[in-house]
Amino acid sequence: MKYRLLAALAAAFLPLAAHAAPIADTVIWGGPIYTADDAQPKAQAVAVKSGRIVYVGDLAGARAEVGPATHIIDLKGAALFPGFTDSHAHLNGVGVRELTLNLEGSASAAEVAQRLKAFLVNVKPGEVVVGRGWIETGWPEKRFLNAADLDAVSPNNPVLMERADGHAMVANSLALKKAGIDETTKVPFGGAILKDDKGRLTGMFVDHAMSLVRPIIPAASDAFRLKALQTGMAVETRYGWTGVHFMSAPWNDVLMLETLAARGEAPLRVYAAVDREDADKLFASGPRSAGDGRVVTRAIKLYADGALGSRGAALFEPYSDQLGSTGLMTLTVEGTRPVLKEAAAKGIQVCTHAIGDRGNATVLDLYAEALPKAGTDPRWRIEHAQHLRPADIPRFAQLGVIASMQPSHAIGDLHFAPTRLGLERLKGAYAWNTLLRSGAVVTGGSDAPVERGDPMVEFYAAVARKDLKGFSGDGWRPEEALSRHDALRLFTVNAAFARFAEKDLGTIAPGKRADLTAFNIDIMTVPEAEILKGHAVLTMVDGQVVYSGS
Repeated sequence: MKYRLLAALAAAFLPLAAHAAPIADTVIWGGPIYTADDAQPKAQAVAVKSGRIVYVGDLAGARAEVGPATHIIDLKGAALFPGFTDSHAHLNGVGVRELTLNLEGSASAAEVAQRLKAFLVNVKPGEVVVGRGWIETGWPEKRFLNAADLDAVSPNNPVLMERADGHAMVANSLALKKAGIDETTKVPFGGAILKDDKGRLTGMFVDHAMSLVRPIIPAASDAFRLKALQTGMAVETRYGWTGVHFMSAPWNDVLMLETLAARGEAPLRVYAAVDREDADKLFASGPRSAGDGRVVTRAIKLYADGALGSRGAALFEPYSDQLGSTGLMTLTVEGTRPVLKEAAAKGIQVCTHAIGDRGNATVLDLYAEALPKAGTDPRWRIEHAQHLRPADIPRFAQLGVIASMQPSHAIGDLHFAPTRLGLERLKGAYAWNTLLRSGAVVTGGSDAPVERGDPMVEFYAAVARKDLKGFSGDGWRPEEALSRHDALRLFTVNAAFARFAEKDLGTIAPGKRADLTAFNIDIMTVPEAEILKGHAVLTMVDGQVVYSGS
């Protein structure tokens, strides 16, 4: 009897004891909450403890999670989502863009020259100048940048200006001389050296030919590379990204990121795919993780072809605006098979850049050979998957290949893709909706610094399929635009799946890591043009606020 009485008293006071200490570290409410969880799509509040979500539901339930030390975040009308993840970006490049000559938004070749002239004021004669971000779409010159544009303002400095897509580069005459390049220079496999109609160099190098001029760029110091990574992470979290799939990650950058993560100095969740030249290092180490999963490396990045804008994407039929060219394959079948075989044996994910229909078909063929030996759940990916033959679209679902796509490419390319491809080939271009309906997993990214890297631009592009001014040309297939539900999944649920993290990330649900993003507007309900006015006001990773704004 005595023991039963003690047990009853203990049971009565247990709830009081449990609530004497704060149950949640943080409670968030005060705005619409979209969970991306079909079992409970919306909620009024979220509670977080020790970096994990412990409650998702109504306000009454959330109040029960509040103790004296609980931090309450009032959204003040902002909309909360699972942490947005950029499934394809070049983290180091995002940082370098901020630290060097940024040519984004240049409206003409003349403006590029003027930006270069202003930049040279603080550069010593003889120093190599590097810039990136120009794209000739809409320029009054209606042509690529060339050496003469740069020579006029930089006679004393070698200059290399990379196109926004990262697949072409222009060198001025001094850079050509320093690199020892002239009209007789041999063109490497998978590259092109452009010449004018008189056989003279224009200064333009495409894809693998860029390797001829890059050696004149002084090697970046460890301090600069570290600063670029830290700057890139700061930019990404300010945009609202809680995670990034870091494509073409140099091995030394991976090691730097692991060190930062181990010290608790990596505010962004990074999933790295190393370049082919570092594949052997990853094969030797196997999948890697640092900082309680803050930095994970378990993928390699290959390149099958170039880009559409510089006519390097590999096509089955010639370019409509350059009938003598079908683009460039930048890998060989024979050379790639052994790499895929080793990746399959070591449990390493493969992510292959492919833009043209021939490039994509070749990768699908290679994957079809290798995937049966890659375990039960390899989740190999094609990065971009921009232009597909309709017959190849079902193969993604059949093979279990993830289509890793960047919606902003479609709204930038719409101004030149019809000219490059012709209207008939647009049937398989940027086919997000058709791929999803076929059963394929499509994950979303930005390809920054090729594009700006703003999640609002990516979400808008996915649901509007129009450029930033609301324009969409003939044949641009508006039926490929996504519902907002599907667009949200691109950057949350599917992004988590594409990096093997769906048990921890991708939805707002109890037990998941507390990676959360809030935007100042409700992107699920505002008119589509209003999406572009949105911006992040809260970025949270593992329950810690890594960015807040207003």
